[in-house]
Amino acid sequence: MKVILVNGSPHKEGCTFTALSEVEKTLNEEGIETEIFWIKTKPITGCIACLKCGDKGECAFDNDVVNEFVKKAYDADAFVFGSPVYYASANGSMVSFLDRVFYSNSHGANAEAFKHKPGAVVCSARRGGTTATYDQLIKYLGISQMPIISSYYWNMVHGNTPEEVLQDEEGLSTMRQLGHNMAFFLKCLEAGDEKGLTLNEEPKARTNFIR
Repeated sequence: MKVILVNGSPHKEGCTFTALSEVEKTLNEEGIETEIFWIKTKPITGCIACLKCGDKGECAFDNDVVNEFVKKAYDADAFVFGSPVYYASANGSMVSFLDRVFYSNSHGANAEAFKHKPGAVVCSARRGGTTATYDQLIKYLGISQMPIISSYYWNMVHGNTPEEVLQDEEGLSTMRQLGHNMAFFLKCLEAGDEKGLTLNEEPKARTNFIR
């Protein structure tokens, strides 16, 4: 079993990385393989709703890390998406990244990278805006049929530097419990697979408010 943890911060080893590392450490202790995927600092193009992903099976833009990540996602069993807080929101690069990751996968020919796989989000801030960012990020999972993994508090850490995050005892404990909960859920899924359990799927209806 493998979990990919996405570091959406422009700082490779900053506060968001520190929070994700605490989750990763716990997952590893539980026998779960992990990888931290950094979206880097190169500009990430926003989705332009060209719909070409439906034909290509991947995003039409191939000049950043979006398609690279989705290819890895097919072989992963679960995900943790981490973002710093910018103006009570996820940072712009992370939003563009997630918009295209999830939209291209939901419209592509082989849109199975995330469906039914557990996911979680993690937010990092100096002080405020974490719950708004948490609400924003969790919606990507909720519309993608991903079981959402929580902890005993909202998944957030506080601090202006990695060193300050390491002083956030409750935040770090929340990250560790998130790791335990994710590992438990993955092991439950594995046990279900061994027993041959299957999930019934409802045919999808698609409407808007005028038809």
